[in-house]
Amino acid sequence: MIRYSSAPRSLMLAGALFVAFTLHAAAQQPATPPAAGAAQPLPPGSPMIGRPDNEAAAKLAPVVGPPIPASPDKLPLAKLKVPAGFNVEVYAAGMANARSLALGDKGTVFVGSRLVDKVYAIVNKDGKRSVKVIASGLYRPNGVAFKDGTLYIAELSQVSKIDKIEDVLDSPPKPTVIYDKLPKDEAHGWKFIAIGPDNKLYVPVGQPGNNVLHDDAHGQIRRMNLDGSGAEVYALGVRNSVGFDWNPDNKQMYFTDNGRDWLSESVPEDELNRVTKAGEDFGAPYCWQGNIIDQELGWGKNCKDYTAPVGLMGPHTASLGMRFYTGSQFPKSYKNVIFVARHGSWNKSQKQGGDVVAVRLNKDGTVKSVEPFMTGFLEDNKYVGRPVDVMLLKDGSLLVSDDWNGAVYRISYGKPKVANQ
Repeated sequence: MIRYSSAPRSLMLAGALFVAFTLHAAAQQPATPPAAGAAQPLPPGSPMIGRPDNEAAAKLAPVVGPPIPASPDKLPLAKLKVPAGFNVEVYAAGMANARSLALGDKGTVFVGSRLVDKVYAIVNKDGKRSVKVIASGLYRPNGVAFKDGTLYIAELSQVSKIDKIEDVLDSPPKPTVIYDKLPKDEAHGWKFIAIGPDNKLYVPVGQPGNNVLHDDAHGQIRRMNLDGSGAEVYALGVRNSVGFDWNPDNKQMYFTDNGRDWLSESVPEDELNRVTKAGEDFGAPYCWQGNIIDQELGWGKNCKDYTAPVGLMGPHTASLGMRFYTGSQFPKSYKNVIFVARHGSWNKSQKQGGDVVAVRLNKDGTVKSVEPFMTGFLEDNKYVGRPVDVMLLKDGSLLVSDDWNGAVYRISYGKPKVANQ
């Protein structure tokens, strides 16, 4: 399949008539170099491609976080709000660009990163927590998953593993690559990874740009055996998913998906999707939020031909990591609620997201409500933190990663424990 680029063409044929301007002819000519002082063309996959030419849009650009993790005394703990009866504490800090979370059998919390080359381990020993770097020299090791003693790491273009990782935390070996057939596009190239009820690895492959006609290797979720064999496409029409989990009642997969940029500030909304069978197509880049045909690429398409989302998560909220709550520490009203980390918008004049929300489902599996759960990361339209992933600990408390500050927070319910009591 041909991959189409959203970058504009400016090629000309000297002396040719207008009707001779075809893609074939233009492709045979060298590009005209930009005039001195002219704006340079945007690189492929740039989030700025498609930005409207107006004053308000010109002020919007991706938000760049601090280059180093915040010290514990600089974390915005006092600003973070949770419902009555819940408590928030710093679980660990000092991990640059802390992103995806995974839990080991012995209580080790593994933390991936997107902008640095490291995977961290938060180790509990003798009642104290410490942070170790257990892998470095990797390329965008955003995704981490754990199963039967093995840590799986999803980088930009490959998946690797470290066996018996909790036994070798002080001197871990180099990860062993088990799958290397992922695209190398930077745009939406960072990967989430999780292990499903079928004991298979699931990895998303986002579209290689904001709004593009992708080839057969993009815009999907793949699954494979734990050794990297048997890879297949599980879901299609996925623009950029950075989080999924399985409903504990019926084992159906739910995943977050980020909508396209530059359509407007209010649409499309991010999606919460449900896979009921392998091979379902969720519409991107032709249909957004189940009812909006793309104004550029959706000609001749119909949203009814694609699987609609079970719920909407707000426009440009960057809904990322999600987990069903299966613990027993929180009140019973939170049983099987989905906690979703919304990283927060950048292409909205008034930012939205920057929080963790509780998503309640109807009996048919569709979304009943989306309620604030952890807020305070967004203050005066500026970020003081940006949540990325959520994960349950064995005691039923909830961890939340924050890549802006390089920290992980713990949310518990009930009267907080006091030392020496």
